Amino acid sequence: MKLDKKYWKNRYHDKQTRWDIGFASPPLITYFDQLINYNTKILIPGCGNAYEAEYLFRKGFKNVYILDHVEDVLLNFKKRCPEFPSDNLICDDFFKHTNTFDLIIEQTFFCAIPPEQREEYVQKMAALLSSKGKIVGLLFDTKFNHKGPPFGGRKKEYELLFSNYFTIKTLENCYNSIDPRMGNELFFIFEKQY
Repeated sequence: MKLDKKYWKNRYHDKQTRWDIGFASPPLITYFDQLINYNTKILIPGCGNAYEAEYLFRKGFKNVYILDHVEDVLLNFKKRCPEFPSDNLICDDFFKHTNTFDLIIEQTFFCAIPPEQREEYVQKMAALLSSKGKIVGLLFDTKFNHKGPPFGGRKKEYELLFSNYFTIKTLENCYNSIDPRMGNELFFIFEKQY
């Protein structure tokens, strides 16, 4: 199975998007609601329908960027949120993107990447963040018995994987997950080390 642009475009086209809950994830809303710097430069990679971006934008965060390599999802987002700046819609391969950000939001992107690319993901996240920038988001705390995606993992694996580039500020069981993910999701805040 090749998890390329065509694969993901077909998943959206065939409405095989079980990761899409139809609204911004409650744990991320809780985090967003305590942010006070509305100038923070934020990236949401592998954004899909980007409900989190819409939530942030409507709260007053105007420096939000969404990235996906499936152009259709970006176009659909623009129809849903026409006032969102077109320049902040990025159709690109995450691993080839070169801008820098203060904050990157992780929401079902990590679990879509094959496990053998996880080290590359961590390195790329560090490269995309400004000094002391943060990745904040959700990770599955479960192993899946299918070929994936989604690809699962466990807390200890994540600690080992991220600790070479990030200081682990928070990595804990998520108390406000949606019901189908309750008990199987970790909320995290990782700060770039340099």
